[in-house]
Amino acid sequence: MSKAASRPRGTLIAAVDIGTTKVCSFIARRETGGPRVLGIGHQVSRGVRAGQIVDLDAAATSMLNAVHAAEQMAGETITQVIVNLSGGFPASRIVPIEISIGGREIGDADMKRVLNQGHAYREPTDRQIIHSIPVGFSIDGSRGIRDPRGMMGDRLGVNMHVVSAGSAAVRNMMAAVGRCHLEVAGMVVSPYAAGLAALVDDEMELGVTVIDMGGGTTSIAVFYDGSIVYADTVPVGGVHVTNDIARGLSTPISHAERMKTLYGSAIPSPADERETISVPVVGEEEDGHTNHVPKSHLIAIITPRLEETFELVRNRLETSGFDKLAGRQVVLTGGAAQLPGTRELAGMILDKQVRVGKPTRISGLAESTGGPAFATTAGLLHFAASERAETRGRDPNAPDQPKGVLGRIGGWLKENL
Repeated sequence: MSKAASRPRGTLIAAVDIGTTKVCSFIARRETGGPRVLGIGHQVSRGVRAGQIVDLDAAATSMLNAVHAAEQMAGETITQVIVNLSGGFPASRIVPIEISIGGREIGDADMKRVLNQGHAYREPTDRQIIHSIPVGFSIDGSRGIRDPRGMMGDRLGVNMHVVSAGSAAVRNMMAAVGRCHLEVAGMVVSPYAAGLAALVDDEMELGVTVIDMGGGTTSIAVFYDGSIVYADTVPVGGVHVTNDIARGLSTPISHAERMKTLYGSAIPSPADERETISVPVVGEEEDGHTNHVPKSHLIAIITPRLEETFELVRNRLETSGFDKLAGRQVVLTGGAAQLPGTRELAGMILDKQVRVGKPTRISGLAESTGGPAFATTAGLLHFAASERAETRGRDPNAPDQPKGVLGRIGGWLKENL
């Protein structure tokens, strides 16, 4: 992933969010106050399972239709897109890099050299690096240094946050985009993009966990000191809730999705026993055969699956060691986060303060596309509109520019060296 040249105001940028249940495309112009959306297109997703492409033709068709709708609305034609990545088993780790500086004062050239060495790090051939971001410096093993310039020591170190994914999943995603006669200008893991859209600066600085609840996966990102420091994915999402309902109530999947949307909740209430739902019977819907079940039956199917999802997230955070660094703030994004009671259930299981995040610092979105389900797409635009966004094919020696102190250091070095 590389760095594009600074994009002037008015530049056209495009994003495609390729999910398990929907494909969404935004076309926007980069403006001073943030991207202004000109065109929107979204389609039912085909050929994608658990965030990975399993049918290239079907996925490419869904993507092409979404992009075409956005182009027609915007009155523009695009050639490059920023896309998200949810599948491919994204892995996140901190890689320590050290160089010798011989006891002298640390200067800009030393900073550039250690960052270049960090960006030169490579994963095994079956993994491809999606992001490589500096998240902390050290001098002679003393960590927690924000800006080591002017200090003295024998060894200068930097911790690089490296996010990688399976090479096959990345290649398949690029192949699907290529079939739409488009070029992948950049690739971003979904929770990173969602965080760029939904978080406020204080959350990024103090520590926050973004939980992006998609159809096939639930992805996690921890932000601290203005940078993403951890990313992960659990293979459970809204589709699994829908399938549980379809199996548990013996109803077609389309009706299960409708019932989840209209009557579903993550938390039971005493009134659920008194409310009755008509449930079409699978295979007999044309004959008009329906069962009548209490709403409590539906809630009893939904709640355990969501509890499992948040327990998996909690376990991943605890195992990673970033749970404490993330503080007590959680922001939920994604379509599955819109189910009533999800915020409250997440708060109980994670023992944190939880809010539902929506796209911010972006104009031109209608009410129907301004909710948490479109946070990832909006975040891709923010990523694309940044002054020095990572893009495919960059010079591997060019440092990333996350927000925060480290980002500002990297930006200064790029501009002055």
